Amino acid sequence: MDLQQTNIVHHLRRRQICDIGNVSFERKHHVTEKLINRLGLEHELEGHSGCVNCLEWNQSGQLLGSGSDDLNAIIWDPLRHKKLCTLRTGHHGNIFSLKFLPNTSDHTIATGAADCKVRVHNVPNLETTHAFSCHAGRVKRLVAAPNVPYMFWSAGEDGTVRQFDLRAQHTCTDSCSNVLINLNHYIGKHAECKCLALNPHRPEQLAVGASDPYVRLYDTRMLSTHSVHFSREERLGASWRTPAPEPDDDGELPNHCVQYFVAGHLPVKENDRKRRYRSLVSTYVNFSPGGRELLVNLGGEQVYLFDIYGGRRPKTFDVKDYVLPESTNGVCKEVSEQVAEALSSNGTSIGANGVAKHIAHASGIKLEETLAQSSLPSTQPRSPHRTKELPPKVEALKHEANRYYCDKKDFTSAIRLYNLALKITPDSAVLFGNRAAAYMKRKWEGDLYAALRDCHSALCLDPSHRKAHFRLARCLLELMRAREAQDCLQQFKAKFPDYAKYRECQALDRDISTAVLTMSESDSDKDRPESSPSRRWQRSDQQSDQEKALRSRACDYDTRYCGHCNTTTDIKEANFFGSNGQYIVAGSDDGSFFLWDRHTTNIMRVLRGDESIVNCLQPHPSYCLLATSGIDPVVRLWSPKPDDGSSDDRCVSEPDTAATANQRRMNADPLEVMLMNMGYRITGISDGSDDEGGEGPVQCRTH
Repeated sequence: MDLQQTNIVHHLRRRQICDIGNVSFERKHHVTEKLINRLGLEHELEGHSGCVNCLEWNQSGQLLGSGSDDLNAIIWDPLRHKKLCTLRTGHHGNIFSLKFLPNTSDHTIATGAADCKVRVHNVPNLETTHAFSCHAGRVKRLVAAPNVPYMFWSAGEDGTVRQFDLRAQHTCTDSCSNVLINLNHYIGKHAECKCLALNPHRPEQLAVGASDPYVRLYDTRMLSTHSVHFSREERLGASWRTPAPEPDDDGELPNHCVQYFVAGHLPVKENDRKRRYRSLVSTYVNFSPGGRELLVNLGGEQVYLFDIYGGRRPKTFDVKDYVLPESTNGVCKEVSEQVAEALSSNGTSIGANGVAKHIAHASGIKLEETLAQSSLPSTQPRSPHRTKELPPKVEALKHEANRYYCDKKDFTSAIRLYNLALKITPDSAVLFGNRAAAYMKRKWEGDLYAALRDCHSALCLDPSHRKAHFRLARCLLELMRAREAQDCLQQFKAKFPDYAKYRECQALDRDISTAVLTMSESDSDKDRPESSPSRRWQRSDQQSDQEKALRSRACDYDTRYCGHCNTTTDIKEANFFGSNGQYIVAGSDDGSFFLWDRHTTNIMRVLRGDESIVNCLQPHPSYCLLATSGIDPVVRLWSPKPDDGSSDDRCVSEPDTAATANQRRMNADPLEVMLMNMGYRITGISDGSDDEGGEGPVQCRTH
């Protein structure tokens, strides 16, 4: 059956016999791995005189719209490489969003811009039919509901999401009554809405990305529009800050109308990011073709995929998890029902036949050097799970990954091979444990938490996995969860008493005790009264109790995609490529765009898409065709090139090197980033070289 699903000849025959529609056939086969490997530059559409900030295909894919810093919108015939018309939008600021309104024969488009205005245009007449000045901040995104030609929504940097109904008369004032969501009410003053997405299969679901790491999914059926007042002083205030509205008596959210999503490691690192002058901002959100997942490009971090129905909770440590069943020899005989339930909550589903089907997580992380130099003898009896023989192909992948890890110190390549192995054998504790070790050594953003998740997965599959348990304690400590780390290490010493006296375990115990003491002192400082006027002012701008409760119930990510850099612009997109969303694409600050395999999370291709920064990537709805734009005043079209063996000068030959350089760029000093954007090369960042050196020997005792 799998062969039939992937065999194009089989589908050609079905199309002839069963009269399957051409569009359905095209969308099923328009993006494949072979076509991805042949993807190259087809054409450059010229017509703008400024940065192209937004792209939008119409529903049929016959038209492409673009908006630019030149204040114009252009409608293209991309298949013939022709410009059809240029709309002078009337905006006085950079255009950030353009949207075809459905069921209007593509005659009506809406635009949002930096002049805080939303405008609706009639394309055949080249005229503006509606102009809205409701927002007090820049308008960053517009969305429209499928098959609804008269209604759309906007997200603005004034912290509001507004609903527009073209059937109703509307006169803009300082208190427009079309506010659907006001983030200022429960996040605090000067909140910003950065991006917006509507679920095509459930139009009542509206996803909002803001100026924090949380993504909010609202049920708009439970919301009603109301007015929010922005004073004239706030609207005309300083350009370096967003306006703050007056108190909103109607901004309280009904119960159960919103669900929060955030990568589990991000909330506890808020202060660290502020010290490094880094902010986490959702620059783009998008639903999967099936409407069950939410893709988020998080500025200052990675690209994350959330399962909106899975309800995955952030991983924590509980002493009741992964307890060895009582036995005479200390060997884990079986996984208890409690552990099986924990396994399911960690992204693994137990099928009807009892086989665990784990959803592999791609990430990267920092591994612990303590076990890297470990001399602990492997005398602990192993459970049946750990001694399970791997298929020959998986064993070969594991052996090659171990070689990259131990001999070449190439942790990214090792992770890529472990990803492939886990796709074939997703119930191997050894593979999860080894990948956690590689994550901990690689040290990219979010890698420590990815390693923690892999340690959890390994312990779910095999509670007697000693190395995974020790690495879990180290991960918790590095993630500033010292008390959980202390509980974890105490359980480790109870489960494996023979190893409690080794210097590695004692050293980790000392580190954890120091961290717990420091944490206690910090908690005491927080309890002291704040008499400073500046502190009293800050406290008046804190999150509401409702916001704190919603954040505490936030769901964790399902999968993570690493390699790009998203720190310079706040309109950088990430999208699904393929009718089933089988590939992920995202732009980068280095002028490239990345293509990942959705399931393994491995980088498939890296292509040079701009001289400076790639911001926009919009796949064609039915062809293997990708439109991109960025700082250059052109729109680039990418399609499969002839398979004639010729080289592509836009293909980055060493994607891992480019990915490593981007991770260093993401943590670079802001001045260095500015210099790189001006064309200067910074050693160790621009070239991806590793200048840290001095790192201790790597743990090579993989299984």
